[in-house]
Amino acid sequence: MTLRPRTPAVMLQGTGSDVGKSLIVAGLARLYARQGLAVRPFKPQNMSNNAAPAMTRGAGASGEIGRAQALQARAAGVTSHTDMNPVLLKPQSDIGAQLIVNGRVRGNADARDYHALKPGLMDDVTSAYDRLAADADLVLIEGAGSPAEVNLRVGDIANMGFAEAADVPVLLVGDIERGGVIAALVGTWTLLSPDERARLKGYIVNRFRGDVSLFNDAPPIIARHTGMPSLGILPWLDAAQDLPAEDTASLAARYEGIGWSAAKIRIAVPHLPRIANFDDLDPLAAEPDVALRLVTHGEDMPADANLILLCGSKSTRTDMQALHDCGWAAQIDAAAARGAHVIGICGGYQMLGRAIADPHGIEGPPGETRGLGLLNVETVIASDKKLAAVTGSAAESGATIAGFEMHMGETTGPDTATPMLLLDDGGEPRPDGAQAVGGRVAGSYVHGLFSADTFRQAFLARLNPSRTTGFAWNAHIEVVLERLADHIEEHLDTAQILETARRA
Repeated sequence: MTLRPRTPAVMLQGTGSDVGKSLIVAGLARLYARQGLAVRPFKPQNMSNNAAPAMTRGAGASGEIGRAQALQARAAGVTSHTDMNPVLLKPQSDIGAQLIVNGRVRGNADARDYHALKPGLMDDVTSAYDRLAADADLVLIEGAGSPAEVNLRVGDIANMGFAEAADVPVLLVGDIERGGVIAALVGTWTLLSPDERARLKGYIVNRFRGDVSLFNDAPPIIARHTGMPSLGILPWLDAAQDLPAEDTASLAARYEGIGWSAAKIRIAVPHLPRIANFDDLDPLAAEPDVALRLVTHGEDMPADANLILLCGSKSTRTDMQALHDCGWAAQIDAAAARGAHVIGICGGYQMLGRAIADPHGIEGPPGETRGLGLLNVETVIASDKKLAAVTGSAAESGATIAGFEMHMGETTGPDTATPMLLLDDGGEPRPDGAQAVGGRVAGSYVHGLFSADTFRQAFLARLNPSRTTGFAWNAHIEVVLERLADHIEEHLDTAQILETARRA
């Protein structure tokens, strides 16, 4: 099916994963929105366990999209919608993923099955794009991985397959920080077909550190091999690291626990195999007197941590078993016994209980896994996904919160009588989560808790009453998006990028 875009559009594809496409799209979205354009981000297919709620078709309906597209929508000044990311894959194992189409769960598929499904998903993708483009002045499209993965080209909906279906021009993004960017750009071009090469209208070199003049001889070399012009060299921007990350590729470097020994509050986070929605950590990590460290396999939980925080998980029983197998479960139990706080969000909340049962094999083989037993609750994984934006307050402090639920389980037990949160539900507040040991052990199903400044500050004050630092997280994100847009405007040929889109 060939579409005729109703609006100008341009697609950014990468020489590989994690080359910075998502943030470049976000920065361009903010820049062009500042110029008065109605900008819409679009990613045909995403693979990420960092998801966000979004509007979908139907009155009051909600679905989910990749976190990066939610950030791009925010940068563009529009509400997130499932049309911005019609196909989302959420990995549950090394070879399988939950398939989300138009914001809703369609089932599970292993890698081979999914490749067979892709041609049938093109109609979903092109229909979503068509609806999105109808209300836009400009669509900024993001590819996935690399178009040079030619072994996956048949039925492709993520890169050149979509670019051909929508008949849009493509810009290629390379990451110089990982080395070999000339080879990556030229090699990608070489592996594409003549028709695909004709779609490449230029390239961007991202994450340059140091003296940019050292790259002056490179563009003529790249042009000689490919004919592609340079649209700019984008230097590294430290501030952009505060924006939500798309995947786990650079998590260890993102949460290094810098300044650990001197920090007023030290937070340890187990890096589990199926960690999800880890952007819950970002507001905490950005606090100037907080050190947040991702503890990787083979390391011990730091004995001097004030808080151990368990993130969400796309396969809770798998991650719970990993806690047992590597010895972290016993170390978390010991930390709680000596007075450290232990908090779980979503899947992390489920792990705090006595057991997690998956009788129908929703997340993997049917069965039950022993939990940490720090909360007197049990969880049963169910097929229906709870997906909703929520507001409310902390049961103890009364601090207001806003976030979202995104889970496929029900947790019950005596400790739920002491909830962590009270959620607005149109009448009587709805209790969420559970607490024990005077609130030192607690869990909630709500993501985004720590983005709420009043809640975060009240929570951190419990960990260390002597801290006085305040930090406005959402205001900070707006400042960073503005800086990113300024940075892109300074270093990229944004007029040429827009002209390329308008020629589509």
